[in-house]
Amino acid sequence: MADPLPHVSNWINGAHAAATPQRITVLNPATSTPLATIDATPETTIHSIIAHSLTTFQTGTWARASATTRFSVLTSAARLLRAQLPELIALETAQTGRPIREMRTQLARVPEWLEYFGALARTHEGSVPPFKGPGVVNTLTRQPLGVVALITPYNHPLLIATKKLAAALAAGNAVILKASELAPLSVLRLGPLFQAAGLPDGVLQIVSGYGADTGRFVCESPALAKIDLTGGLATYRAVAAVATPNLIPITAELGGKAPVCLFASLEVETAVQAALFAGFIASGQTCVTGSRLLVHRDIYGEFKEVLERRVRALRVGDPTAEATQIGPVISQAAVERCTAFVERAVQEGGRVLCGGGRVAGQKGFYFEPTVIETQADSDLACNEVFGPVIALIKCESEEEVVRIANSTAYALGASVWTNDFKQAHRVADQIEAGIVWINGHHLNDPSSPWGGFKESGIGKENGLAAYESYTKLKSTVVNYGVPPVWFDDEPKDARYG
Repeated sequence: MADPLPHVSNWINGAHAAATPQRITVLNPATSTPLATIDATPETTIHSIIAHSLTTFQTGTWARASATTRFSVLTSAARLLRAQLPELIALETAQTGRPIREMRTQLARVPEWLEYFGALARTHEGSVPPFKGPGVVNTLTRQPLGVVALITPYNHPLLIATKKLAAALAAGNAVILKASELAPLSVLRLGPLFQAAGLPDGVLQIVSGYGADTGRFVCESPALAKIDLTGGLATYRAVAAVATPNLIPITAELGGKAPVCLFASLEVETAVQAALFAGFIASGQTCVTGSRLLVHRDIYGEFKEVLERRVRALRVGDPTAEATQIGPVISQAAVERCTAFVERAVQEGGRVLCGGGRVAGQKGFYFEPTVIETQADSDLACNEVFGPVIALIKCESEEEVVRIANSTAYALGASVWTNDFKQAHRVADQIEAGIVWINGHHLNDPSSPWGGFKESGIGKENGLAAYESYTKLKSTVVNYGVPPVWFDDEPKDARYG
């Protein structure tokens, strides 16, 4: 008899709650077999959880905790997270299909976000602006917002959840974290971990469910003080529709169509390595995937030849195998989305250089690493695939590279690859994107603001900007020398304003 499928329920008020009647099955995308079940949390339960979170915030056990206490808890959580990495790496690989070589490298850095924001909470200073006139001192301090909702995606479950959670907790907020139903298992492990680190029960609530149901129930609550979302534009519009009437601010890290700008001064092998790294990490399932290769004509022919050869040689297969370079996409729906992009690209005159279909003989959700030679205004070149399907575009000049790089509605990330120092800075300055890398891609750090322009989002993750976005700025004006004599018969040195 087969072992029963494990169930991982919500983490509420310091314990795993009783399972909900309706459950969701989480699949391993490499095998399409079940891993576990999670709760499909109903509306009444969400209302109760938000009420508990609001009470917890108002008691002040965390909201009024000292900066030293927050620093201690977050750094303890970082230490515990490092100790659990081997188990979490295996779990993240199983639920996302990311090759274990990628997960081992990525997750090794995740504790840094807890350490950075813990240190920021400990060292962040208020200010005293130059308030005009004698006898008045103005102090500016930051206070936590309240109950905040974090909505996180499937592609980097633990990394993105920790990025948001570290900033929110460092600022003193109570947090409701809703992970993607496609890959929530590692995120649910954070509840016991933070409890062991000393976080008071009820400060962190982790709920599961479908985004269109449970996610909406969370986001439409008027009790929220902020929503921080990573997802697609359609998700943002759905969230904004229910949050805006309640004046709830939203930080949104949305889609991307990152251009990889490859110039003639590059060695062709380096240019191809850049394209592979930018385009195929996580099977193209990142918001900053380098999904448009803008290649200068002087190296285009040789680049295309070498790129095609290297892509065909990529090792696609079992993500738990050390040699695997490309794993599956997350679901059957993702396979179908990739297929539809390829079909439209061909209909528009695009030429498939390699890949283009589902990997034969694989039980899971595998799609071939694909490169399609196309035009800058094609559907493939303008819209986000979120899969390993890359647009290759020949550019006649530096000016055309910049024009095409800025031609879509997205503006999250971009990379500029050149050995010409002046060109690197000249092009980077002209590209419209929240993150521009020079001779790099996918580079990330807790201190470096992360967020896009245009339809790629609002606000920032990481850095001081993220921390302060989880606070409200309070101005306290102390009068120690201006008497309140305005309505005396003969006021002397009266001040108004």
